[in-house]
Amino acid sequence: MSPQATPIADTAQDLELVERLLAPDGTRRSNPDLDRFVTDVDAAALRALHRDMMILRRIDAEGVALQRQGQLGLWAPCNGQEAAQIGTARGIDPVDFVFPSYRETGVIYARGAQPGDFVRVWRGEEGAPFDPMQMRVAPLQIIIGAQTLHAVGYAMGIKHEQAEEVAVTYFGDGATSQGDVNEAMVFAASYQAPVVFVCQNNHWAISEPVAVQSQYPISGRAPGFGIPSMRVDGNDVLACMAAMRWALDHARSGKGPAFIEAVTYRMGPHTTSDDPTRYRDPAELEAWKTRDPIARVEAHLRALGEIDDEQIAAAHADADRMAREMRAACLGMVTREPLAVFDGVYAEPHCGIDRERDEYAAYLATLEEV
Repeated sequence: MSPQATPIADTAQDLELVERLLAPDGTRRSNPDLDRFVTDVDAAALRALHRDMMILRRIDAEGVALQRQGQLGLWAPCNGQEAAQIGTARGIDPVDFVFPSYRETGVIYARGAQPGDFVRVWRGEEGAPFDPMQMRVAPLQIIIGAQTLHAVGYAMGIKHEQAEEVAVTYFGDGATSQGDVNEAMVFAASYQAPVVFVCQNNHWAISEPVAVQSQYPISGRAPGFGIPSMRVDGNDVLACMAAMRWALDHARSGKGPAFIEAVTYRMGPHTTSDDPTRYRDPAELEAWKTRDPIARVEAHLRALGEIDDEQIAAAHADADRMAREMRAACLGMVTREPLAVFDGVYAEPHCGIDRERDEYAAYLATLEEV
């Protein structure tokens, strides 16, 4: 599991330095580090993972469409990262608490998000996007890397209370250049906090390629903090699940934090305000299309004779149904009146709030005049 101290020169070399169970063509490979963590994953479980990834891709496409139609202010696509999100999230126990970044649509789906939960925050509506305590998922974090500190603080509380749960936090390759992530790993290692760090290395931090930020595999940084790490094929849903189970087993047994680098690829833009054609070689995109995480599982199941066109069509229908419900929830949201932002700030009347309310009302009136 130790990362190889070899500089990454290109994508082809990068992909040879990962743990894997399913090859890009769907062939099952033996892996002594991972096999024992997925002995219970049969064909039915793989079909369920395949369905999850199909639904996630459809949710993502609908989110982009809603933003383009003016219904959402922004959307952070996760096309291409379905295996990294679904595989790891389906490996997390219900009792564990997750601290995501803004791109973890698949993680909140796997934790039970309802159709409206995917869009509420991107539409700018009142309140959290979902009930954090019910789903055991913290609100989506926009500040790059900040959620890792929250996860470690929560994990230190877990250790203090001697609870059985583990904190899990997700972030991108770009976040590893932030001080917050490194500070979080210092605290996690120092206090042996039960936390799992999941870095989704999708090769691009907005327009900055990962090779500029890290000449060596990102997973190689964690051992420097005293944290064991695993570098896994992020487009292999089975390997991602196994890696998460390995990391959780390590953290839950009192051995402290663990680190996963899931090597995947962001097929779309960083967000809907980004244009990746300005900085990304089209040939790179085409190469990664051949490593599609959904097609990989489908190829494996077809080779086993465990999936057919009818089952795939049923999964497509489920995905379309989710997209329709998501759209209906989005269009049905009622935005509160602007002045309601001042409601409930203080339990008792407060002259400062009254003055600010009047000033804001006067400002809104100038907009009406225009």
